[in-house]
Amino acid sequence: DSPHFVTTLAALTGGHLSRSSNIEVFANGENYYKAELEAIASAQRTICLEAYIFESGEVTRQFLNALRERALAGVTVNLIVDAVGSYGFPEAEAEPLRAAGGKFARYLPPRWYTWPRMNNRTHRELLIIDGRLAFVGGAGWADHWLKPKERAERWRDTMVRVQGDAATGLQAAFAENWLEATGDILTGDGYFPIKPGAGPSAAIVVRSSPGMGRSTPARVLFQVLLASARKRIYLTTPYFLPDANIREEIARAIRERGVEVKIITPGPGTDHLLTRHSSRRLYGPLLEAGAHIYEYQPSMMHAKILMVDSQWAVVGSTNIDPRSFSLNVEVNLATPDPKVTQRLEQDFAGDLKRSREISHSEWKQRGIMERLHESFGSLIERQQ
Repeated sequence: DSPHFVTTLAALTGGHLSRSSNIEVFANGENYYKAELEAIASAQRTICLEAYIFESGEVTRQFLNALRERALAGVTVNLIVDAVGSYGFPEAEAEPLRAAGGKFARYLPPRWYTWPRMNNRTHRELLIIDGRLAFVGGAGWADHWLKPKERAERWRDTMVRVQGDAATGLQAAFAENWLEATGDILTGDGYFPIKPGAGPSAAIVVRSSPGMGRSTPARVLFQVLLASARKRIYLTTPYFLPDANIREEIARAIRERGVEVKIITPGPGTDHLLTRHSSRRLYGPLLEAGAHIYEYQPSMMHAKILMVDSQWAVVGSTNIDPRSFSLNVEVNLATPDPKVTQRLEQDFAGDLKRSREISHSEWKQRGIMERLHESFGSLIERQQ
């Protein structure tokens, strides 16, 4: 809780440190999509949207129409989607936006000269308005974040709205991928306003790219906070494949400092069954150490949130898996604001009520088929 820790964490991660921002939490698509559309409608100069998942349907139609309307009004609109994560999004659906003056690009599309980097996807989900207001979190743009599908509820996710200085760091994250995808540099006060923000929350925007090997800023951010916990670690992650160092860091927090650890992962509603099996293979040592692991039951749990000691919180695009820690392009917002963290803890408590705890004895009694799936998954764990 010291100023020294904030500046040290910013230095270790190379993050953009802001001391005056407003941060507001929006849980689930019916809330954050509404807030995002309202923000787009208010745009006066620039709109930047970056998505790993941008999928044809009702949600993307609403957003494309809103972006087109602002482009027609003279606002500069930049939309970039990942070429793999959004491979099913047809180019034709972006044509009305282009005709209105907006720009559309795909990040790292398949080319003969890009094949060595084809595994390095932009996993970021970002929306920035006039360089002053931004949304960051785990949710892309697709109908399953808004509407139930078959017997499952809409996906569970969280985005945060950021106003003030921290929005500058998120704008910079967008600008680096826009440059890579289009060759265009974004500058000027339409993207980077000169006036400082005013708000009660400090925040660090941590950009992470695969060029740094296994010690990416995303990994440093999570491991430093895990190593610093003294009371509790609450973690929500859709893909839980922690490597040996992260597993040991969590176990050490329990054994040596008596930290309470609770982790929520997807249950039967997961969108990647093999990843779930691979994840369950790793439960044992953590359960034995005293961690509590829960599987969310109503639908896919897709939120990516770390809460430490009811003070620090991280919300962003990073999963606890090898892809996010070493292969993907990620971005996270970390804040030491206890009000933000405790707001997220309220949602966490609600999610726990809709989750089922996995005991160590239950884990040991896994069936032969599940263990076979786990064994296969372990062979391709870094790619899941």
